[in-house]
Amino acid sequence: MGRQGMQRWCLALALLLLPVSAIAHGIHGVQAKALLFGGPTAYFKAGAIHMLTGYDHLLFLFGVMFFLTRFRDIVTFITAFTVGHSITLIGATLYGVQANYFLIDAVIAISVIYKGLDNLDGFQRWFKMASPNLLGVVFGFGLIHGFGLATRLQAIGLPHEGLVTRLLAFNAGVEIGQIVALVVMAAVLAAFRHSKSFAPFTAVANTMLVVVGSLLFLAQIHAYAHTTYPDEFGFSTTNHILDHFSNDIPAGDDLTKPQPNADPQQQSK
Repeated sequence: MGRQGMQRWCLALALLLLPVSAIAHGIHGVQAKALLFGGPTAYFKAGAIHMLTGYDHLLFLFGVMFFLTRFRDIVTFITAFTVGHSITLIGATLYGVQANYFLIDAVIAISVIYKGLDNLDGFQRWFKMASPNLLGVVFGFGLIHGFGLATRLQAIGLPHEGLVTRLLAFNAGVEIGQIVALVVMAAVLAAFRHSKSFAPFTAVANTMLVVVGSLLFLAQIHAYAHTTYPDEFGFSTTNHILDHFSNDIPAGDDLTKPQPNADPQQQSK
């Protein structure tokens, strides 16, 4: 398969992954219940699961890992990200520092775009400037990633009793999940690094980071607009997906029936 063919297939994969990626950063269902009622063990497990299913975090870390070959460098950069991530995850949650999580997740999407662009030498090729100090950038984005997770945790409404212990357990789970993900990434990159296909793989993989990061950014801004200015769209908040796709639902489908929490004006249409 030629380079253009690889790029088309990877772009198609990125588009298919977008719906999953857009919701992956949230905390839903079983995880949310565990955080509301569980102890440290449940928090540890939820933290590990969240990291392993958090596509935005994993994409950024994949970009950071891409050209790191020495173990010392890997430890240095991942430690910088981990320290930043832990500071805001624990600190912002304990002190109640909040922000709109869709906007924070949009910045996280920018971090994915940034790393893909950096790996493609975009700053030198297109902006005629040296790349910013990578260690500082990784630490800074680590702060943002941790803050994004803190906003999600606070949206659930965590118990006050034993919160510090629970947060430490959750953060430990996040870091264990991160280590597992990094081992897999290192193995994949090592398999390609000394092959003839590494150059085209580099171009395709980092172009994917830019593309998927851009799509994630647009999805988060779209979600922010809906939650901040719902009346301007004419869609009910509780039936957002149904309103978007109601024209594609066959007549007689159960989804076309009025929903208990739907906007009365929307139901009457």
